[in-house]
Amino acid sequence: MDAMAVLIDPGEGGATLTTTTPVVGEGPISEANTPRLLIVEDHPLFRAALIGVIGSEFPHAEVLQATSIDGALDILAARDGIDLIMLDLSMPGTTGLLGAYRVRAAAPRSPLVIVSAHDDSRIIGGAIALGISGYIPKSTRKTELARLLRGILDGAVFLPKRLADAAAKGQADIRELLKPLGAMTAQQLRVLDMICRGLQNKHIAYELDISVTTVKVHVSEILRKLGVRSRTEAIIALSKLDFGKADHPPVTPPGDES
Repeated sequence: MDAMAVLIDPGEGGATLTTTTPVVGEGPISEANTPRLLIVEDHPLFRAALIGVIGSEFPHAEVLQATSIDGALDILAARDGIDLIMLDLSMPGTTGLLGAYRVRAAAPRSPLVIVSAHDDSRIIGGAIALGISGYIPKSTRKTELARLLRGILDGAVFLPKRLADAAAKGQADIRELLKPLGAMTAQQLRVLDMICRGLQNKHIAYELDISVTTVKVHVSEILRKLGVRSRTEAIIALSKLDFGKADHPPVTPPGDES
């Protein structure tokens, strides 16, 4: 019997994976009718709506879920061959676009699609600079969303024209900012994300289960690679990637056709 495989990370940290339905038999994941997708979304209703759309369009699909950036990175480290990543920008435990960058860096060959309620040109321009394969508004109807996902899996890139025109300006600045991030390790990016969230060395050490001395080494390397002298300067340098912790637009699941 065919079934959609769903791996869920139920904890706040998103580190525990539990298989909730039979996993589709191992086979070529690149086949059009058996894609492996990862949904990174903390809102349960919208996550369920996305799973419904995927299940209708790709009944044999394997769907993985993460409710945090760290949870997504755990899945990417454990599973090869993700055919498509769908990511909400407003995720807890990260700063603006930095979480999306960490996911992009962890899976550079997997198409990344932003599914977001944000329509600010600065945010969209920054997302485009990450090399995404699509930016889909959360208000997109279910039938249209299914069509777009199939096109992206076939190699297309989707961006609404009204958003593309507005976002073109801010991309150069963001691309310049992303260059030093490319020289950082995954752990350094995680520490940088924590620095931008205002965490001090002791707290970072506790969260990552490493020594304060190790954290200090990471911080020194991060500052060197960013070309700044202090944590404050690092936060200021990364401010273009931060669209505000309180900026979390209301979530509306994909709508049905009227």
